[in-house]
Amino acid sequence: MGIVLGLLTALTWGGSDFLARFATRQIGALRALLYMQFFGFLLLSFFLPWLGGFGHLADGSGWPPWGWGILAGCLNVFGTMALYRSFEIGKMAVVAPVSASYPALTLLLSWIAGEKLTSIRAAGIVLTLAGALVVAGGEKAPSDHADEKANGAGNGIIWAAIAAIVYGVLFWLLGIRIVPRLGAAQTVWMIRAVGVLLSTGVLLLFRKPLKLPRTNVWPLALSMGTLDTSAFVLSNLGMQLEQVAVVSVLGSLYGAVTVGLAVIFLREHVSRWQWIGILTIFGGVLLIGR
Repeated sequence: MGIVLGLLTALTWGGSDFLARFATRQIGALRALLYMQFFGFLLLSFFLPWLGGFGHLADGSGWPPWGWGILAGCLNVFGTMALYRSFEIGKMAVVAPVSASYPALTLLLSWIAGEKLTSIRAAGIVLTLAGALVVAGGEKAPSDHADEKANGAGNGIIWAAIAAIVYGVLFWLLGIRIVPRLGAAQTVWMIRAVGVLLSTGVLLLFRKPLKLPRTNVWPLALSMGTLDTSAFVLSNLGMQLEQVAVVSVLGSLYGAVTVGLAVIFLREHVSRWQWIGILTIFGGVLLIGR
């Protein structure tokens, strides 16, 4: 069942991230993040009574569950902001696989913490990192008149790499500390609550508009919030039933879903070397899950 939940996580996250590409280019990464978190928070607040209520957040366990939840929320906001920024300025088919390389860091952290690292998984880490480098190195301008576009695509890869690093730390903490102490749905509720507060605070600090324009971005934000929040709950439930590394790897295959959607619907150009790098990333991720 944990494997099924991991695969469902990949599908829902992939769909959410594909929609994020359109939202970020209409209203910017930060406002897209705010409303994705806001709608997800409302949805989960409605269903939370059927998902175990507030659990350890309200059973007298004190401040530690709240502290872990706030930490998870801060990390998720930073990671998702970096991811959405990469969608805003880069190619989805390129930045999605780079961001999906986070299981390599999750596994490295688990190994540092004392878990056994097999030779197959070590090879998977090497392949994943090598694939990310190949993808980044393959982003070149198609002509001398496309410098600005190429720079944006290159910066998109940098933001995707930052997202992968943050997600690698986040999912390691989720598996070994946060989900066991808070519960699957309760962790996501905290992540969404902190995300709404932080995103709103940053927008107010920089005097950016909070209101959504009267465009098709409303259904986009609602769909993103529903899919992304559902994916988080599915992932956390999977971590309670299966090894953290396995569920993280399966969930990270959202990058393959996003690549497929970007190639089919957006007709994004991906160079031959980048296709090799993309396949290498996913090959390495699959080895990590063995």
